[in-house]
Amino acid sequence: MGTEELAERLSAIAEELADMALDRLHQASEQVGESGTPDPRVLAEERQLTRARRAVEKAAGLLSPAPDR
Repeated sequence: MGTEELAERLSAIAEELADMALDRLHQASEQVGESGTPDPRVLAEERQLTRARRAVEKAAGLLSPAPDR
């Protein structure tokens, strides 16, 4: 497996993490509608997923081929 292929896999993982984080935000939003406040654990998980997504995106960027200039 080459670095370009690995970068593509990491990009796909970053998309999955983004979807998961968005699900947590929707969950928190529903909780606000029901009880007035979101579960702090849900918000903490969203932040964790977002940090992980950013790290994976950075790794994918480092492994991607540099554009020709």
